[in-house]
Amino acid sequence: MPGEALSSIGLDEAVELTRTGDLWLFRGHSGADRAIRGLTNSPVNHVGMAVVIDDLPALIWHAELGKALPDIWSGSHHRGAQLHDMRAAVMRWANEYGQQAWVRQLDRAVTREMEDAALRMVARLDGMPFPSTSALAGRWLRGRVPLPKRSKTREAEAGLENAYCAEIVAMTYQAMGLLPEKRPNWYDPGRFWSGDNLRLTDGYHLGGEIAVDVPER
Repeated sequence: MPGEALSSIGLDEAVELTRTGDLWLFRGHSGADRAIRGLTNSPVNHVGMAVVIDDLPALIWHAELGKALPDIWSGSHHRGAQLHDMRAAVMRWANEYGQQAWVRQLDRAVTREMEDAALRMVARLDGMPFPSTSALAGRWLRGRVPLPKRSKTREAEAGLENAYCAEIVAMTYQAMGLLPEKRPNWYDPGRFWSGDNLRLTDGYHLGGEIAVDVPER
């Protein structure tokens, strides 16, 4: 997909082409979806990160309130931070939650060391609860209050008891060396949309959004 001027792509092809670090973004029309976008001033209400390791099926690392799909990491059903089968998760978000999906791909593959860092974050954060919708606005606002120049990421993680989807992706990107240190709650789903000036480190770049055509069940 890098370098191609695609406006849409089928789900099976998108899953086949996605690589570790690619972003998957979602926008729905439910009251909760609109509330999240309104609270965070974002064009999308959900973001996840692709995890594609060796011969395993493509997976998505994200945080959500639902627990219908099995978490691949733990083998159990739970809410919060989860590692899901990519195709099953996107099908569920599109057909049961009524979400439009997009994919943004990194301009080149990440290294094995970066993949290992991502898996360490999965091991650390898997199962972390998702905060209530009413708490999102306060977290988002607190993320914009300047902190002294210490380790903002470690300081924020130290007392972290729950995390929403953008925080999970931000912390994983930071562990992989793709984002500079900044408190995870500075990020919202819209920060990962191309309209925002998200600057990756180490010369990496994200392509524009490609709409994913998801078939009905």
